Amino acid sequence: MFAVLTLTGAAAGAAEPAPASESGLIPRAALFGNPVRTQARLSPDGKYVSFLAPRDGVMNVWLAPFGKLEAAKPITEDRKRGIRQHFWSADGRHVLFLQDEGGDENWRVYGVDVESGKQTDLTPLPGVQAQIVGISHERPEVVLVGLNNRKPEWHDLYEIDIASGKRTLVERNDQEFGGYLEDLQLQPRLATKPLPDGSTEVFRRNEKGEWQSLFKYPQEDSLTTQPLAVEAGGKTALMLTSTGRDKAALARLDLASGKQTVLGQSDKADVAGVWLDPRTRAPQAYAVDYLTVEHTPLTPAAREDIQRLEKALGPGFEVVSRTLDDKKWVVVVDDPVESLSSHLYDRETGQVTKLFDQRPELANAPLQPMWPVQIKTRDGLTLVGYLTLPPGSDSNKDGRPDKPLPLVLNVHGGPWARDSFGFDPEHQWLANRGYAVLAVNYRASTGFGKGFVNAGNLQWGRKAHDDLLDAVDWAVREKVTTPDKVAIYGGSYGGYATLAGLTMTPDKFACGVDIVGPSNLITLLNSIPPYWKAFFEEFANRVGDPRTEEGKKLLTERSPLTHADRISKPLLIAQGANDPRVKQAESDQIVAAMKAKKLPVTYVLYPDEGHGFARPQNRLSFYAVAEGFLSQCLGGRQEQVGKDFDGSSIKVLDGADFVPGLAAEVKKREASPAARSGS
Repeated sequence: MFAVLTLTGAAAGAAEPAPASESGLIPRAALFGNPVRTQARLSPDGKYVSFLAPRDGVMNVWLAPFGKLEAAKPITEDRKRGIRQHFWSADGRHVLFLQDEGGDENWRVYGVDVESGKQTDLTPLPGVQAQIVGISHERPEVVLVGLNNRKPEWHDLYEIDIASGKRTLVERNDQEFGGYLEDLQLQPRLATKPLPDGSTEVFRRNEKGEWQSLFKYPQEDSLTTQPLAVEAGGKTALMLTSTGRDKAALARLDLASGKQTVLGQSDKADVAGVWLDPRTRAPQAYAVDYLTVEHTPLTPAAREDIQRLEKALGPGFEVVSRTLDDKKWVVVVDDPVESLSSHLYDRETGQVTKLFDQRPELANAPLQPMWPVQIKTRDGLTLVGYLTLPPGSDSNKDGRPDKPLPLVLNVHGGPWARDSFGFDPEHQWLANRGYAVLAVNYRASTGFGKGFVNAGNLQWGRKAHDDLLDAVDWAVREKVTTPDKVAIYGGSYGGYATLAGLTMTPDKFACGVDIVGPSNLITLLNSIPPYWKAFFEEFANRVGDPRTEEGKKLLTERSPLTHADRISKPLLIAQGANDPRVKQAESDQIVAAMKAKKLPVTYVLYPDEGHGFARPQNRLSFYAVAEGFLSQCLGGRQEQVGKDFDGSSIKVLDGADFVPGLAAEVKKREASPAARSGS
């Protein structure tokens, strides 16, 4: 829920590969700058391929005739944050994209006519969040959008004519539903409603147009059960369900009776993804992600597709776009040592053709393999994790270094999210600088069944933190590292884990890097965005309830701010000023507490960012600071700063002297206003 939203994206606007330096250092810009191309999408009629790429250093939508990628031209001209999400309308005449202002997550929906280039703001409502709910070939001229313009807490449904921008109310959300599912006519057919006890009630729209309760599922299933799509004909829907089982299965739901029929399941992990026919939404295959992703077919045609794609690309692929006739697909390969690449798959001929590498500058870089590991906790759970080692440190290729190394424990956000096998720019960056990198799916992580998720309830700073400590102990036992050479690093919940590590277990870590992490759980829960009201009971039951005295006591005890005076190791904090999830106050207050105790802290703020750093100039400056910080703490290699601060909005509010070269960079920026222009 609090996961860091970053576009890990060749240096801004770079067109030529930037190879690794003679020292073997992979340039930060190659890992964290804008990708050369990314997010390939096919138009529904197959006439075009769209993708995101830099235009004057800012990510924009580009368009190419099918089969003529070299003829691509930009069709948008964003000049600020860059576009991060784009979609095709079902009419094949428009590209849709989302954009917010400075990271505030008040998304607007824009439409671009691919022939004329005309761009229309379809939701011109300041301070309102738009959500794309549905697109359908049966209503190709419109898009179904949720808007919280009437009440900030709840989204009403509107039908918007893409060409004209005309907005028509479809569903006034007076029942305070948390979400809707639409049929192919873009009419809402299913809705979910969060209840005060944390359970969820599922409603269907009956023949009279009235909302009728269909069934409920309890809080224990709330993170592993959800409706997915209404199938053609409107009589059935697909859903993930963990009711009566531990691992989430794929099921078909009869909308009249509520009967559920299981279509796919695994005893290892939850169903993690489903292939849907673009015309009928019928399921074709499903994926399960335990150590790595495995695909299981539900139709003979999908069986042949999986065999062909695995033969051509290996098992680590994902289908990300299809034509309406389902004859052509875009498939992305996600491999730790090959980075990310996009491919065209022709289902009629079986031919697989590379479209592009997203980061061709990494083609000759010393990328390192990622090793899946399983770690037992002190109370008997099994944690799935991923270990990446520096170049040349594992001569026999057994996934363990020849001698112990400094380790960075990289903690994912959420906490209701997970780490997976594949290309990870932070793993590659840290390993390249000389560190072993360990990411572990601690309890509360998703994908491993409801028992594993629920084991994290009310365990922030307790058993969830114990899992991280157990992972460090495992790494010491396996001679991956030594107890005195471990840093903890993460964003969002991972930032909380960093603060918890340095306050609650201050002798366990040599230093910490906190990115947009909450320090006070009471102020965190009291300041969440209004449109998260539907999820508030999740927080109350899974983190702690700030409305009760008992809950306040628990939240106070689990808050790093309460224990700030115990910090004895170096700490780097990075924050976006416009973060709607973890407000700037979360960082401000722990920095203030540390300064009051005369404890060393380095604090960097980005005035034009939110929950994570979208602008490449800001990403590069942050990673330059973090790299220098870690080199002081663990002794790893450091790339010279160069132009990493150019165009960044970074403000170093405290502790510049604790990071090599940072104080000098601050003085240079103060002397040269042009160097700090970040907009």
